[in-house]
Amino acid sequence: MTPSKQTRRACLALAALSLLAGQAWSQATAVSPRVKFATTAGDFVLEVYPDKAPKTVANFLQYVQDKHYDGTVFHRVINNFMVQGGGYDAGFAEKKTRAPVPHEGREALAKGGDKNTIGTVAMARTNDPNSASSQFFINVKDNDFLNPTLIPPGDPVPKFDYQGRVYENTPRAQLVNAPQLFGYTVFGKVISGMDVVNKMKAVPTGAGGPFPGDVPKTPILINSATLLK
Repeated sequence: MTPSKQTRRACLALAALSLLAGQAWSQATAVSPRVKFATTAGDFVLEVYPDKAPKTVANFLQYVQDKHYDGTVFHRVINNFMVQGGGYDAGFAEKKTRAPVPHEGREALAKGGDKNTIGTVAMARTNDPNSASSQFFINVKDNDFLNPTLIPPGDPVPKFDYQGRVYENTPRAQLVNAPQLFGYTVFGKVISGMDVVNKMKAVPTGAGGPFPGDVPKTPILINSATLLK
């Protein structure tokens, strides 16, 4: 017996609903990649967000898979600010890195990504916004001044407020390319072991290797960084 048009429409509608339900379930149950850091101070786990900063996350996970972080130290620790590592071995030899990753701070923030708040992880870089490679830092306080600045629409931008000053009719390119407005790309956060990070931030520091200060007097070594399945 040939189905009626009404029956066929109902079947198509049910199929569409099933597809949408399946997509919603998939999105709801999708687990963001997680990386376990085993250190001499204890273990912690980072969760990273490829939906917010895909290039940054891919870059970070490649370093994890290449075992780049194994044997490196947290070389810069500042209480009430952040802890930074991923670039130097225990002898303060700088490890070789791949080409830098493009800055994704604004894009991640525009997609609803995290700001530089307690427990979030961001890429370290030089004054060049597009210079991040392997080094990362974990915020141990809310560091609003590290957040990327979103540029309002328009060209020129009719009105732009920054650090208490108002700029009017500013060419868009001038704002988009201003180094001080890029901030730092947040791409994940600590989901377990924040007590370990808090212990790290409070260790005594001083000079070490090529650095005049902020180096833990007792080295904090990353024994391994492992992508969790």
